[in-house]
Amino acid sequence: MKKIGFLSFGHWSKHPAYSTQTASDTLLQSIDLAVAAEEIGLDGAYFRVHHFAAQLASPFPLLAAVGAKTNRIEIGTGVIDMRYENPLYMVEDAGAADLISEGRLQLGISRGSPEQVIDGWRYFGYELAEGETDADMGRRKALAFLEKLDGVGFATPNPYPMFPNPPGLLRLEPHSQGLRDRIWWGAASNATAVWAAQNRMHLQSSTLKYDESGKPFHVQQAEQIRLYKDAWKEAGHPGEPRVSVSRSIFALVNDMDRYYFGQETDRADKIGFIESDKRAIFGRSYAAEPDQLVKELAMDEAIQEADTLLLTIPNTLGVDYNVHVLRAILEHVAPELGWR
Repeated sequence: MKKIGFLSFGHWSKHPAYSTQTASDTLLQSIDLAVAAEEIGLDGAYFRVHHFAAQLASPFPLLAAVGAKTNRIEIGTGVIDMRYENPLYMVEDAGAADLISEGRLQLGISRGSPEQVIDGWRYFGYELAEGETDADMGRRKALAFLEKLDGVGFATPNPYPMFPNPPGLLRLEPHSQGLRDRIWWGAASNATAVWAAQNRMHLQSSTLKYDESGKPFHVQQAEQIRLYKDAWKEAGHPGEPRVSVSRSIFALVNDMDRYYFGQETDRADKIGFIESDKRAIFGRSYAAEPDQLVKELAMDEAIQEADTLLLTIPNTLGVDYNVHVLRAILEHVAPELGWR
Protein backbone atom coordinates (compact mmCIF):
# COMPACT_ATOMS: atom_id res chain seq x y z
CA MET A 1 0.00 0.00 0.00
CA LYS A 2 1.21 3.48 -0.85
CA LYS A 3 -0.06 6.94 -0.12
CA ILE A 4 -0.64 8.79 -3.38
CA GLY A 5 -0.80 12.56 -3.62
CA PHE A 6 -0.45 15.27 -6.22
CA LEU A 7 2.29 17.89 -6.45
CA SER A 8 1.41 21.18 -8.15
CA PHE A 9 3.93 23.80 -9.23
CA GLY A 10 1.08 26.30 -9.47
CA HIS A 11 1.92 27.95 -12.78
CA TRP A 12 -0.16 30.71 -14.35
CA SER A 13 0.18 32.68 -17.55
CA LYS A 14 -1.88 34.56 -20.14
CA HIS A 15 -1.33 31.64 -22.55
CA PRO A 16 -4.65 31.10 -24.37
CA ALA A 17 -4.65 27.36 -23.61
CA TYR A 18 -4.20 27.79 -19.87
CA SER A 19 -7.03 27.52 -17.37
CA THR A 20 -4.84 29.43 -14.90
CA GLN A 21 -4.51 32.89 -16.39
CA THR A 22 -3.82 34.71 -13.10
CA ALA A 23 -2.51 34.11 -9.59
CA SER A 24 -6.10 34.16 -8.37
CA ASP A 25 -7.01 31.38 -10.81
CA THR A 26 -4.15 29.23 -9.58
CA LEU A 27 -4.85 29.72 -5.89
CA LEU A 28 -8.59 29.11 -6.14
CA GLN A 29 -8.19 26.13 -8.47
CA SER A 30 -5.57 24.66 -6.11
CA ILE A 31 -8.17 24.63 -3.34
CA ASP A 32 -10.81 23.13 -5.64
CA LEU A 33 -8.39 20.45 -6.84
CA ALA A 34 -7.49 19.45 -3.27
CA VAL A 35 -11.18 19.12 -2.41
CA ALA A 36 -11.84 17.02 -5.53
CA ALA A 37 -8.73 14.90 -4.93
CA GLU A 38 -9.96 14.05 -1.46
CA GLU A 39 -13.35 13.08 -2.88
CA ILE A 40 -11.84 10.56 -5.34
CA GLY A 41 -9.68 8.98 -2.63
CA LEU A 42 -6.28 10.62 -3.06
CA ASP A 43 -4.12 10.86 0.07
CA GLY A 44 -2.25 14.14 -0.33
CA ALA A 45 -2.26 17.64 -1.81
CA TYR A 46 1.23 19.13 -2.09
CA PHE A 47 2.40 22.43 -3.51
CA ARG A 48 5.76 23.66 -4.80
CA VAL A 49 7.16 27.02 -3.66
CA HIS A 50 9.07 29.36 -6.00
CA HIS A 51 9.81 33.05 -5.46
CA PHE A 52 9.96 35.81 -8.09
CA ALA A 53 7.98 33.66 -10.56
CA ALA A 54 4.43 33.32 -11.80
CA GLN A 55 3.99 30.29 -9.56
CA LEU A 56 2.86 29.54 -6.03
CA ALA A 57 5.07 31.28 -3.46
CA SER A 58 4.01 31.99 0.14
CA PRO A 59 2.32 28.67 0.97
CA PHE A 60 0.64 29.11 4.34
CA PRO A 61 -2.52 30.98 3.29
CA LEU A 62 -3.14 28.28 0.67
CA LEU A 63 -2.42 25.43 3.09
CA ALA A 64 -4.77 26.92 5.67
CA ALA A 65 -7.52 27.37 3.07
CA VAL A 66 -7.13 23.78 1.86
CA GLY A 67 -7.17 22.59 5.46
CA ALA A 68 -10.42 24.43 6.12
CA LYS A 69 -12.09 22.97 3.01
CA THR A 70 -11.02 19.33 3.44
CA ASN A 71 -11.30 16.71 6.16
CA ARG A 72 -8.92 13.82 5.52
CA ILE A 73 -6.29 14.53 2.90
CA GLU A 74 -2.69 15.30 3.89
CA ILE A 75 -1.59 18.84 2.99
CA GLY A 76 2.00 19.67 2.29
CA THR A 77 4.76 21.45 0.44
CA GLY A 78 7.51 20.17 -1.78
CA VAL A 79 9.47 22.25 -0.86
CA ILE A 80 9.75 25.53 1.05
CA ASP A 81 13.12 27.17 0.38
CA MET A 82 14.50 27.88 3.85
CA ARG A 83 16.93 30.49 2.53
CA TYR A 84 13.96 32.86 2.23
CA GLU A 85 12.37 32.12 5.61
CA ASN A 86 12.31 33.64 9.07
CA PRO A 87 12.27 30.38 11.09
CA LEU A 88 10.37 31.83 14.07
CA TYR A 89 7.67 33.50 12.00
CA MET A 90 7.41 30.26 10.03
CA VAL A 91 6.78 28.33 13.26
CA GLU A 92 3.76 30.54 13.91
CA ASP A 93 2.43 30.24 10.34
CA ALA A 94 2.92 26.48 10.26
CA GLY A 95 1.35 26.02 13.67
CA ALA A 96 -1.74 27.97 12.61
CA ALA A 97 -2.12 26.06 9.33
CA ASP A 98 -1.70 22.74 11.10
CA LEU A 99 -4.31 23.57 13.73
CA ILE A 100 -6.78 24.67 11.04
CA SER A 101 -6.28 21.33 9.25
CA GLU A 102 -6.48 19.44 12.56
CA GLY A 103 -3.00 17.96 12.31
CA ARG A 104 -2.80 17.09 8.60
CA LEU A 105 0.17 19.26 7.61
CA GLN A 106 3.15 17.45 6.06
CA LEU A 107 5.66 20.24 5.58
CA GLY A 108 8.48 19.76 3.07
CA ILE A 109 11.43 22.11 3.50
CA SER A 110 14.89 22.29 1.97
CA ARG A 111 17.81 24.47 0.99
CA GLY A 112 15.86 25.12 -2.23
CA SER A 113 16.64 25.02 -5.93
CA PRO A 114 18.23 27.58 -8.25
CA GLU A 115 15.88 30.57 -8.27
CA GLN A 116 14.70 33.21 -10.71
CA VAL A 117 17.05 35.93 -9.46
CA ILE A 118 20.60 35.94 -8.16
CA ASP A 119 20.64 35.41 -4.39
CA GLY A 120 16.94 36.20 -4.16
CA TRP A 121 16.95 35.68 -0.41
CA ARG A 122 18.99 38.89 -0.05
CA TYR A 123 15.93 40.86 -1.17
CA PHE A 124 14.06 39.26 1.74
CA GLY A 125 16.61 40.78 4.13
CA TYR A 126 18.93 37.82 4.75
CA GLU A 127 22.72 37.59 4.54
CA LEU A 128 25.20 34.78 4.87
CA ALA A 129 27.14 34.38 8.09
CA GLU A 130 30.92 34.57 7.78
CA GLY A 131 32.26 31.58 5.86
CA GLU A 132 28.76 30.30 5.14
CA THR A 133 27.33 29.14 1.81
CA ASP A 134 23.68 29.57 0.92
CA ALA A 135 23.25 25.81 1.41
CA ASP A 136 24.71 26.18 4.92
CA MET A 137 22.28 29.01 5.61
CA GLY A 138 19.32 26.90 4.47
CA ARG A 139 20.28 24.07 6.78
CA ARG A 140 20.99 26.45 9.69
CA LYS A 141 17.55 27.98 9.36
CA ALA A 142 15.97 24.55 9.08
CA LEU A 143 17.52 23.47 12.37
CA ALA A 144 16.34 26.68 14.06
CA PHE A 145 12.83 26.00 12.76
CA LEU A 146 12.88 22.41 14.05
CA GLU A 147 14.12 23.48 17.48
CA LYS A 148 11.34 26.03 17.98
CA LEU A 149 8.66 23.62 16.71
CA ASP A 150 9.23 21.48 19.81
CA GLY A 151 7.33 24.08 21.82
CA VAL A 152 9.90 24.54 24.58
CA GLY A 153 9.92 28.02 26.11
CA PHE A 154 12.95 30.16 25.25
CA ALA A 155 11.93 33.84 25.50
CA THR A 156 12.16 35.87 28.72
CA PRO A 157 8.70 37.28 29.56
CA ASN A 158 8.09 40.97 30.13
CA PRO A 159 7.49 41.59 33.87
CA TYR A 160 4.77 44.07 32.89
CA PRO A 161 2.98 42.35 29.99
CA MET A 162 -0.22 43.42 28.31
CA PHE A 163 -1.73 40.02 29.17
CA PRO A 164 -0.84 37.61 31.99
CA ASN A 165 1.93 35.13 31.12
CA PRO A 166 2.23 31.51 32.17
CA PRO A 167 5.20 30.78 34.43
CA GLY A 168 8.65 30.31 32.91
CA LEU A 169 10.06 31.13 29.51
CA LEU A 170 7.62 31.66 26.67
CA ARG A 171 7.27 29.65 23.46
CA LEU A 172 5.87 30.71 20.11
CA GLU A 173 2.12 30.48 19.66
CA PRO A 174 0.02 28.92 18.34
CA HIS A 175 1.80 25.67 19.10
CA SER A 176 0.63 22.56 17.25
CA GLN A 177 1.53 19.40 19.11
CA GLY A 178 3.01 16.76 16.82
CA LEU A 179 3.91 19.00 13.89
CA ARG A 180 7.62 18.50 14.58
CA ASP A 181 7.13 14.84 13.63
CA ARG A 182 5.69 15.79 10.23
CA ILE A 183 8.56 17.77 8.73
CA TRP A 184 10.24 16.50 5.54
CA TRP A 185 13.54 17.44 3.92
CA GLY A 186 13.95 17.62 0.15
CA ALA A 187 17.33 16.03 -0.59
CA ALA A 188 19.18 16.20 -3.90
CA SER A 189 22.20 14.23 -2.70
CA ASN A 190 22.96 11.14 -0.66
CA ALA A 191 24.72 13.21 1.99
CA THR A 192 21.76 15.54 2.60
CA ALA A 193 19.41 12.55 2.78
CA VAL A 194 21.57 11.11 5.56
CA TRP A 195 21.64 14.55 7.25
CA ALA A 196 17.83 14.64 7.13
CA ALA A 197 17.64 11.26 8.84
CA GLN A 198 20.10 12.30 11.52
CA ASN A 199 17.91 15.34 12.25
CA ARG A 200 14.66 13.33 12.39
CA MET A 201 13.03 14.57 9.22
CA HIS A 202 11.17 12.51 6.67
CA LEU A 203 12.61 12.40 3.14
CA GLN A 204 11.30 13.94 -0.05
CA SER A 205 13.17 12.93 -3.20
CA SER A 206 12.01 14.51 -6.42
CA THR A 207 12.65 13.89 -10.12
CA LEU A 208 16.13 15.37 -9.86
CA LYS A 209 19.24 14.48 -7.87
CA TYR A 210 22.95 14.94 -8.19
CA ASP A 211 24.48 12.30 -10.42
CA GLU A 212 26.69 10.47 -7.92
CA SER A 213 27.31 7.15 -9.65
CA GLY A 214 26.29 7.27 -13.31
CA LYS A 215 23.57 4.69 -12.71
CA PRO A 216 19.96 5.16 -13.90
CA PHE A 217 18.02 7.76 -11.96
CA HIS A 218 15.62 5.37 -10.22
CA VAL A 219 18.54 3.19 -9.09
CA GLN A 220 20.45 6.16 -7.65
CA GLN A 221 17.30 7.38 -5.94
CA ALA A 222 16.63 3.94 -4.44
CA GLU A 223 20.19 3.86 -3.10
CA GLN A 224 19.67 7.33 -1.60
CA ILE A 225 16.51 6.12 0.14
CA ARG A 226 18.27 3.05 1.57
CA LEU A 227 21.09 5.21 2.92
CA TYR A 228 18.49 7.47 4.50
CA LYS A 229 16.66 4.58 6.17
CA ASP A 230 19.94 3.14 7.49
CA ALA A 231 20.88 6.55 8.94
CA TRP A 232 17.48 6.88 10.64
CA LYS A 233 17.89 3.46 12.22
CA GLU A 234 21.46 4.21 13.30
CA ALA A 235 20.31 7.48 14.92
CA GLY A 236 17.83 5.53 17.05
CA HIS A 237 14.85 7.77 16.36
CA PRO A 238 11.43 6.53 17.45
CA GLY A 239 8.84 5.63 14.84
CA GLU A 240 9.23 4.82 11.18
CA PRO A 241 10.62 7.32 8.66
CA ARG A 242 8.51 8.22 5.66
CA VAL A 243 9.81 8.68 2.13
CA SER A 244 8.12 10.29 -0.86
CA VAL A 245 9.23 10.29 -4.48
CA SER A 246 7.80 12.50 -7.23
CA ARG A 247 6.96 11.30 -10.71
CA SER A 248 5.25 12.57 -13.85
CA ILE A 249 2.89 9.68 -14.68
CA PHE A 250 0.06 9.79 -17.21
CA ALA A 251 -2.23 6.89 -18.08
CA LEU A 252 -3.41 7.31 -21.67
CA VAL A 253 -7.06 6.31 -21.48
CA ASN A 254 -8.72 8.72 -23.93
CA ASP A 255 -7.97 10.87 -26.96
CA MET A 256 -7.26 13.97 -24.89
CA ASP A 257 -4.59 12.11 -22.91
CA ARG A 258 -2.98 10.94 -26.13
CA TYR A 259 -3.09 14.46 -27.55
CA TYR A 260 -1.42 15.97 -24.48
CA PHE A 261 1.02 13.22 -23.53
CA GLY A 262 1.05 10.54 -26.25
CA GLN A 263 4.11 12.11 -27.84
CA GLU A 264 5.87 12.64 -24.51
CA THR A 265 9.61 12.80 -25.21
CA ASP A 266 10.98 12.58 -21.66
CA ARG A 267 10.85 8.79 -21.51
CA ALA A 268 14.53 8.46 -20.64
CA ASP A 269 16.69 9.97 -17.93
CA LYS A 270 18.52 13.15 -18.80
CA ILE A 271 21.85 14.51 -17.64
CA GLY A 272 22.29 18.22 -17.08
CA PHE A 273 23.87 20.79 -14.83
CA ILE A 274 22.32 22.91 -12.09
CA GLU A 275 24.01 26.03 -10.76
CA SER A 276 26.31 25.72 -13.80
CA ASP A 277 28.76 23.22 -12.33
CA LYS A 278 26.83 20.46 -10.56
CA ARG A 279 26.09 17.41 -12.68
CA ALA A 280 22.54 16.23 -12.09
CA ILE A 281 20.33 13.45 -13.36
CA PHE A 282 16.68 14.11 -14.18
CA GLY A 283 14.25 11.21 -13.96
CA ARG A 284 12.11 10.18 -16.91
CA SER A 285 8.39 10.79 -17.32
CA TYR A 286 5.89 7.96 -17.74
CA ALA A 287 3.09 8.18 -20.31
CA ALA A 288 1.53 5.02 -21.76
CA GLU A 289 -1.56 2.87 -21.96
CA PRO A 290 -2.36 1.51 -18.46
CA ASP A 291 -1.08 -2.04 -19.10
CA GLN A 292 2.25 -0.76 -20.36
CA LEU A 293 2.45 1.81 -17.60
CA VAL A 294 2.07 -0.90 -14.96
CA LYS A 295 4.98 -2.85 -16.49
CA GLU A 296 7.24 0.20 -16.60
CA LEU A 297 6.45 1.41 -13.09
CA ALA A 298 7.02 -2.06 -11.63
CA MET A 299 10.67 -1.68 -12.68
CA ASP A 300 11.15 1.64 -10.83
CA GLU A 301 13.23 0.74 -7.76
CA ALA A 302 12.77 4.05 -5.98
CA ILE A 303 8.98 3.89 -6.13
CA GLN A 304 9.21 0.45 -4.55
CA GLU A 305 11.32 1.86 -1.70
CA ALA A 306 9.00 4.82 -0.98
CA ASP A 307 5.77 4.79 1.00
CA THR A 308 4.40 7.92 -0.68
CA LEU A 309 4.16 8.80 -4.38
CA LEU A 310 3.58 12.39 -5.44
CA LEU A 311 2.17 12.76 -8.95
CA THR A 312 3.29 15.98 -10.60
CA ILE A 313 0.31 17.50 -12.38
CA PRO A 314 -0.20 19.97 -15.24
CA ASN A 315 -2.14 22.47 -13.14
CA THR A 316 -2.54 24.85 -16.10
CA LEU A 317 -4.95 22.38 -17.74
CA GLY A 318 -7.59 22.99 -15.10
CA VAL A 319 -9.25 21.17 -12.24
CA ASP A 320 -11.47 18.80 -14.21
CA TYR A 321 -8.70 17.46 -16.41
CA ASN A 322 -6.32 17.02 -13.48
CA VAL A 323 -8.99 15.10 -11.56
CA HIS A 324 -9.27 12.86 -14.61
CA VAL A 325 -5.46 12.35 -14.64
CA LEU A 326 -5.42 11.43 -10.96
CA ARG A 327 -8.48 9.20 -11.17
CA ALA A 328 -6.93 7.29 -14.07
CA ILE A 329 -3.91 6.40 -11.93
CA LEU A 330 -6.08 5.38 -8.98
CA GLU A 331 -8.39 3.20 -11.06
CA HIS A 332 -6.19 1.75 -13.80
CA VAL A 333 -2.66 1.64 -12.39
CA ALA A 334 -2.50 1.67 -8.58
CA PRO A 335 -4.52 -1.57 -8.01
CA GLU A 336 -2.43 -3.52 -10.51
CA LEU A 337 0.77 -2.53 -8.72
CA GLY A 338 -0.57 -3.28 -5.24
CA TRP A 339 -0.65 0.35 -4.22
CA ARG A 340 -4.37 0.09 -3.52
